[in-house]
Amino acid sequence: MISAAALRARVGAFSLEDVSFDVPGGAYGVVIGPTGSGKTTLLEVISGLLPQTGGLLTLNGRDATREAADARGIGLVYQLGFLFPHLSVEQNVMYGATDAALANTIARRFGVDALYARSVRSLSGGERQLVALARALARRPGLLLLDEPFSALDPPRRAAARREVRAIHREWGLTTLHVTHDFAEAGSLGDVAVLLDAGRVLQSGEPADVFRHPKTPYVAEFLGAENIFAGGVTIEDGAAVFHSGRLAIHVAGAATAGPCHAIIRAEEILIARTSPAPSSARNQFEGAVTEIASVGPLWRVTIEVNGATLVAALTTYSANELALRIGDTAFFTFKATAVHLC
Repeated sequence: MISAAALRARVGAFSLEDVSFDVPGGAYGVVIGPTGSGKTTLLEVISGLLPQTGGLLTLNGRDATREAADARGIGLVYQLGFLFPHLSVEQNVMYGATDAALANTIARRFGVDALYARSVRSLSGGERQLVALARALARRPGLLLLDEPFSALDPPRRAAARREVRAIHREWGLTTLHVTHDFAEAGSLGDVAVLLDAGRVLQSGEPADVFRHPKTPYVAEFLGAENIFAGGVTIEDGAAVFHSGRLAIHVAGAATAGPCHAIIRAEEILIARTSPAPSSARNQFEGAVTEIASVGPLWRVTIEVNGATLVAALTTYSANELALRIGDTAFFTFKATAVHLC
């Protein structure tokens, strides 16, 4: 397990301040944050490469606050790999390994055994990352720290490497902390998500909860929420209604009257060409399509409603079936339970 309590550290003018989170033993933690937020610095403090200036760090039940780096049993993989340039691929994989058979097995699982005879100077960026992963895991570490370990891989090899790391994590019960910019990667890999910005933890918890229930509008925007509205809640006939300008949105639950923000993720919104039949979805809006954009495997459709814009997400199949064009009329529908207030 990895437990940080009010952890602090400084590198030049940058500092980590009061960083607190927990990754239970055998769990897969993911650290998300913008460039310069302190993600790599956090890994280096946990690994012992950088000294902490305050707080408490517990690793697998031990107080590691003053423990030397080589006593922490950590495997650390940097984004650039940092292989030993004077050694072959095989020698890099075997470096620090106590069981050659295990090291060879790990190398085969990542497909780097075929590179054994090569100099690391001849490797591509993606091959370097795979060799670095194999080297870290060949030591059978007690904890695994990963800093953007798949960034240089092409999509098929990235997917395969993710699956292999996750499989080894499960097989060994290996506590892992993984830095990434990829929200999809964070959601698919992580048991615990830690959102870091400017050296501070903004929010942590289960990825689905962090993504669905951001604590602030800033967190929601950073995590890619498309519909964020400033306004306030009023109680009308015993029901909560959020108002932002001329936009009125029904809200589920015991909302409190007063100023707040409303967040609706684009995938929660259904789209139709004709007015939908009455349903349990209390929020139904008609508007003109102002933008249609492809974003990876999804399409984003924007309509203007009462001076505001709403964005919905749909699959390529649904987009082709609807065949919407700029200027068309569309109907957006979403449930009151899809509205998150913060």
